[in-house]
Amino acid sequence: MLSLGEVLARLDRFTNHEVASSSGVSAGQVEGLSLDAMRDLCVLLGDPQETVPTIHVTGTNGKGSVGAIASELVVANGLNVGLYSSPHLWSINERLRRNGEPISDDDLAEVLDGVLSVAQLMEHPPTWFELVTAAAFRWFSEAGVDVAVIEVGLLGRWDATNVVSADVSVITNIGADHTDFARGWRRRVAEEKAGIVMAGRDVVCGALDADLIGVVEAEGAARTMIQGRDFDVSENLLAQGGRLVSFTTPWGRHDDIVIAAHGEHQGDNLAIATCAVEAFFDRALDSEVVREAAASVRLPGRIEVVSHQPLVILDGAHNADAAERLAVALDEEFAAVGSRIAIVGMLEGRDPAAVLGPLADARFDLVVCTRPDTPRGQDASLIAAAAAALDLTHEVVADPREAVTRIVQAAQEEDLVLVVGSFYLIGPARELLLGGNASW
Repeated sequence: MLSLGEVLARLDRFTNHEVASSSGVSAGQVEGLSLDAMRDLCVLLGDPQETVPTIHVTGTNGKGSVGAIASELVVANGLNVGLYSSPHLWSINERLRRNGEPISDDDLAEVLDGVLSVAQLMEHPPTWFELVTAAAFRWFSEAGVDVAVIEVGLLGRWDATNVVSADVSVITNIGADHTDFARGWRRRVAEEKAGIVMAGRDVVCGALDADLIGVVEAEGAARTMIQGRDFDVSENLLAQGGRLVSFTTPWGRHDDIVIAAHGEHQGDNLAIATCAVEAFFDRALDSEVVREAAASVRLPGRIEVVSHQPLVILDGAHNADAAERLAVALDEEFAAVGSRIAIVGMLEGRDPAAVLGPLADARFDLVVCTRPDTPRGQDASLIAAAAAALDLTHEVVADPREAVTRIVQAAQEEDLVLVVGSFYLIGPARELLLGGNASW
């Protein structure tokens, strides 16, 4: 059998849009987009995506957290769950998980090798992401998981994951990402994300603007459940190491649940995930099961504290909505006696001012501008220009590892250091700071 390294070398010969520029990707621009190659690949594999009941998750922000929480809820109910997410922080294995644990190197090599062999039979080659997605479907089917939680890669309707016949679809929110901001952009984003909704099945949505509810309902779901109308959070308070949350769903009420995650938005994500899993089972979950899952959830790179004295926090906020939520959490949960220093690195096509604006409001003393180590990494000078326009004290350290190492080593015990932006920055920073403890 080929080693994982040998198989990944074969995989990397295929087009990978994650490391190529995606600045032209925008909701509503569907020319040239098709699921035909993904469907053909799945047919050749025996349609493994049809063999496992599925919860399908999209959203501008929070889909990774909701997927992880939903996965924990399924495990806490005594079932085996497969979780597919993207991107990964350090190892591709993180994308395919069973009961919270990443796929082993040997299993990943075997399943990817099989998918790549089948792909050779296709007239039009699939993309890197389509191949990895198909590998996840095949592994979940062969591993005998009871439920698969599948996270959308980009938008929804034309995403490679949208060949599943989801039992429950989830839209966490509709925000400003992958859009040209032309008039009506929010509705176009909603239409793309609503494309994962299956007619006659259930969909669970986070809070939506009133004019977007009809966009989702037009997809013909059996039940459309929306936060603020059909379920809601009644209490969301700061707790030791996380949030204390109480919420209701169409099936019942869950009081005083502590979720081991930072930020008020994680209370909303807990309610969305619980409603989705209850919709899947069509019954209320026992609150003790919800409590167990909430306490067990791990969300690396999402307001993750990786060091104290100095306090070092990692977060993958890369758009305005996420940055605003991050700024609120920092003010509420992490009072810094000393300086606040941000190390910021983003991908091409991202608006650095959208992330830096909330950081300016959060009173950061210094912004260190860097470039994630990927072909899509945005030049640090563009981040610096945005920082200058916001009157933020800043400097450029183009190499991300040098930026993280130097700033953390120079920080005083009472300082707060935030590493924020692309997961292509967060992943290596996490490995630098945690070393052998950085594995999932």
